Amino acid sequence: ERRVRANAREYNEKFQYASNCIKTSKYNIVTFLPVNLFEQFQEVANTYFLFLLILQLIPQISSLSWFTTIVPLVLVLTITAVKDATDDYFRHKSDNQVNNRQSQVLISGVLRQEQWMNVRVGDIIKLENNQFVAADLLLLSSSEPHGLCYIETAELDGETNMKVRQAIPVTSELGDTSKLALFDGEVICEPPNNKLDKFGGTLYWKENKYPLSNQNMLLRGCVLRNTEWCFGLVIFAGGPGRPRTHRPADEHTGALGIFGFLVCMGVILAIGNAIWEHEVGVCFQIYLPWDEGVHSAFFSGFLSFWSYIIILNTVVPISLYVSVEVIRLGHSYFINWDKKMYCAKRRTPAEARTTTLNEELGQVEYIFSDKTGTLTQNIMVFSKCSVNGHSYGDVQDMAPEPVDFSFNPLADPRFQFWDSSLLEAVKLGDPHVHEFFRLLSLCHTVMSEEKSEGELFYKAQSPDEGALVTAARNFGFVFRSRTPKTITVHELGRAITYQLLAILDFNNIRKRMSVIVRSPEGKIRLYCKGADTILLERLHPANQDLTNVTTDHLNEYAGEGLRTLVLAYKDLEESYYEDWSERLHRASGAPEAREDRLARLYDEVEHDMMLLGATAIEDKLQQGVPETIAILTLANIKIWVLTGDKQETAVNIGYSCKMLTDDMTEVFVVTGHTVLEVREELRKAREKMMDASRSMGNGFSYQEKLSSTKLTSVLEAIAGEYALVINGHSLAHALEADMEVEFLETACACKAVICCRVTPLQKAQVVELVKKYKKAVTLAIGDGANDVSMIKTAHIGVGISGQEGIQAVLASDYSFSQFKFLQRLLLVHGRWSYLRMCKFLCYFFYKNFAFTMVHFWFGFFCGFSAQTVYDQYFITLYNIVYTSLPVLAMGVFDQDVPEQRSMEYPKLYEPGQLNLLFNKREFFICIAQGIYTSVLMFFIPYGVFADATRDDGAQLADYQSFAVTVATSLVIVVSVQIGLDTGFWTAINHFFIWGSLAAYFAILFAMHSDGLFQMFPNQFRFVGNAQNTLAQPTVWLTIALTTVVCVMPVVAFRFLKLDLKPELSDTVRYTQLVRKKQKTQHRCMRRVGRVGSRRSGYAFSHQEGFGELIMSGKNMRLSSLALSGFAARPSASWIETLRKKKGGEGSTACSPSGAPDKTLKV
Repeated sequence: ERRVRANAREYNEKFQYASNCIKTSKYNIVTFLPVNLFEQFQEVANTYFLFLLILQLIPQISSLSWFTTIVPLVLVLTITAVKDATDDYFRHKSDNQVNNRQSQVLISGVLRQEQWMNVRVGDIIKLENNQFVAADLLLLSSSEPHGLCYIETAELDGETNMKVRQAIPVTSELGDTSKLALFDGEVICEPPNNKLDKFGGTLYWKENKYPLSNQNMLLRGCVLRNTEWCFGLVIFAGGPGRPRTHRPADEHTGALGIFGFLVCMGVILAIGNAIWEHEVGVCFQIYLPWDEGVHSAFFSGFLSFWSYIIILNTVVPISLYVSVEVIRLGHSYFINWDKKMYCAKRRTPAEARTTTLNEELGQVEYIFSDKTGTLTQNIMVFSKCSVNGHSYGDVQDMAPEPVDFSFNPLADPRFQFWDSSLLEAVKLGDPHVHEFFRLLSLCHTVMSEEKSEGELFYKAQSPDEGALVTAARNFGFVFRSRTPKTITVHELGRAITYQLLAILDFNNIRKRMSVIVRSPEGKIRLYCKGADTILLERLHPANQDLTNVTTDHLNEYAGEGLRTLVLAYKDLEESYYEDWSERLHRASGAPEAREDRLARLYDEVEHDMMLLGATAIEDKLQQGVPETIAILTLANIKIWVLTGDKQETAVNIGYSCKMLTDDMTEVFVVTGHTVLEVREELRKAREKMMDASRSMGNGFSYQEKLSSTKLTSVLEAIAGEYALVINGHSLAHALEADMEVEFLETACACKAVICCRVTPLQKAQVVELVKKYKKAVTLAIGDGANDVSMIKTAHIGVGISGQEGIQAVLASDYSFSQFKFLQRLLLVHGRWSYLRMCKFLCYFFYKNFAFTMVHFWFGFFCGFSAQTVYDQYFITLYNIVYTSLPVLAMGVFDQDVPEQRSMEYPKLYEPGQLNLLFNKREFFICIAQGIYTSVLMFFIPYGVFADATRDDGAQLADYQSFAVTVATSLVIVVSVQIGLDTGFWTAINHFFIWGSLAAYFAILFAMHSDGLFQMFPNQFRFVGNAQNTLAQPTVWLTIALTTVVCVMPVVAFRFLKLDLKPELSDTVRYTQLVRKKQKTQHRCMRRVGRVGSRRSGYAFSHQEGFGELIMSGKNMRLSSLALSGFAARPSASWIETLRKKKGGEGSTACSPSGAPDKTLKV
């Protein structure tokens, strides 16, 4: 616990509380270098390269100069250090700005201007309107009556609506500095924590104790609004910096395998060295003596091992790690700059808040989505209501114009309602209708602001609450103003002030809120509104008939996708209320279990209530949601909706957004209240799916005793489309350890899953369950604070910057303002990021194996002496200058098909889900290609040089000429190879590829020039070597032969693959080509009239029923015209085949007739 005494700095300082100075920066000028280097060497890669550098400094084993490693290492460390220093500079700037804000502190009875960083715990400070709160304060008094003040908490939770805070009555009179200077109360409270909505403490003053709650606190970062001034006591000072942490991305495939390969090569060459020294080298000791300290062939082999580890380490160069970060950064900027993901209405661009997860966006298999505010707009409209068994609002379609509220000067002109009979009931004085709207005008936490006479603005904590109070306002029950103890309402033009006795606040467990008010006549009444599941069981038995009718109305409203609330009231006896109020006061002052005691008291009074009716609020779907869901489903992404709404509402929204369709084989609804009921319902669902699958003759032989893994694979390959709807109480049982696998099997076999009435914790548990048992990338998307746990649990978190503040955005990896942008994020940016990274890694490993393995072959011809083929400058510059930029350009800009085609053909997304483009097989293929290239690169020049002569008859074969020939062949071959790999050419690609080749020749000739020799005679000894070597036709013929032999098999293989087994992306490119040709033909023919549409079946058409067609499971096919060239090829369902191999055995990929389907299914 924490003790704080007002106006007593000496007393508070003995507890050594944190100062109010915040520090989010990590370094200062002195500590930057050591701390930053220490952090960078925590990276395994950097430590590995440092180890290599140390090896190179040992003369006995150093086969390369130290600069070949230190130049790249220093470059990497410097780039990272500059980036860290820049980030930290901005953090320092931000810290200084906050720490130097001015605040008025009461010291020795006088208000003094102090910087925020000098404010101490126990100080009393004065805040003025629109000022930021300097530290966590206990509100003591304010300029408003009853010690009220208004704050905005946008910096804490993103909510821009005003909230009210109130000083406890005993301190609210301390309005001037002389009284406050004498205040010596002591607060005992909980220690600092990260809960924004809870606070428990007690104020001890003048031998009395007063309970403190969150309502009495002003948190640091809030802004004072509509309040002239207030005084507060500093309880917690300082705010530790909370840098955002990202989920770690997986390290690259095969890095460990490559290291093992490196050690194996080192061992082979070391054994070769030992044998050679023992058998051959011993004969040449006279002019090839062993180095000092080497006394045996075995020890020579040991030293040779380390020498070769140094030479061969370039299979994984340090530049790989830098290049990957640069590419990821580029991809993140593309997301940030995408104008098609910019919302002009809210002026919100898409934002990539992390750079490490871009490739995973191209591999998502499961999307977990919130409903309210994510699929829907979260803009609430009062649509219908049920009052005393009579339903109002059903005539919207028939009513020619909305209800006229001109009789009410305080009505909100934006509010519309279509059923005039409700207004007539109000005017006729129907007591039930009056009580209904009286409840809506009293039972809420809305703040009212009156900028000019009659011009009311409501600040509501939730859009639902604002819609209900606005409805009451328009029907003549206008909430006008509130104080801590009163609420003023204008009832049909007559101002009535109710005494507010208690607010029984809403929370996620109670799912209801109540107020207790005393009317001017002295009657005490409790008004309550809440979820139907909670309220209907708290009603008086006399309400049974009315409950049945209202329940029918509720089901009808929920069936239309409306959000419902039930309203009830209860009259309280004066004596009972006095007793209950006394117990409430004692419970709120209790030091322990305060919340449990309050909950019990609330529960007691909220019983035997009288039913008034129900409200129904419409939350409209966001634009483009059905289309987005349809397209993502076609991309084989499974969408699960996890919502707190009731089942009927969620199911209806499911149908609206085409997740559920009438064409589905069956929608299973799980509503069991016990473990056994839930298990039975899940078992029946699985049996129905298996039976349907068997009856359709899909080739499955169902056995009762299938293992869980086998069952999953069989279930996932079933025919037909199913959906699963499960309630929160059933889900609680389904997530228990002994049933979670059964639930997951059933859910994963379904096309769509909707979980209703779920808590934030259950949302996270569902995501965790899929992550645990499925090797699939998961994405969670939501817009509110209740989605934060789900967003943090999934591999990728997406936040929608909507009506519910920015907490979801702050916890997310990516954010934008509308759900429809998700298809672009995944199908365009995600797919391209995955494709580019895979192509980058394949090419990178290829070029480095081709480069490095030449040393391995040379080892067999140089007595395994760790002699290098290339000169040291080439080894240093190969990965930094000669080959770095072309591969970066490919990794940042490459595309296989344009963005429109990526959206039109969702099946293009599937290779990422199956990880087809960079897996162990692809990894070994690119390494094999690199080794093949290195063999030719070494042996062709070696064979030619064995007998070749120069033009003047002299022997051509000298070590330096050989090195120049091999190096030139290598640079040309890898440049041609990246030209073949590049699918999308830009000016940057051309500039980098041909520029790198030009740079190679420029540097090569410079290094063998007279000028450099004269400046550094010891470093550049081989003057004119490059000029002499490259002047020989034999050398150029050798380079040409090497290039052709290295590249031709790749060209031939790709040509045959394209012709015999094209991938979907190849087919899409072909259709584009056909279209272009046909367009030019049609232009030439100048045909008049409408030409038939040649748009692909994938192009999305905004027409009624199209979403149903997509969701019906009827495969969409490419037009026969586009596929005419591919009609007879057996490549139709290569992805399906692979998916079945991955999922399980036993299924045959045949069309219903039994003949293989030859059109390409997508």
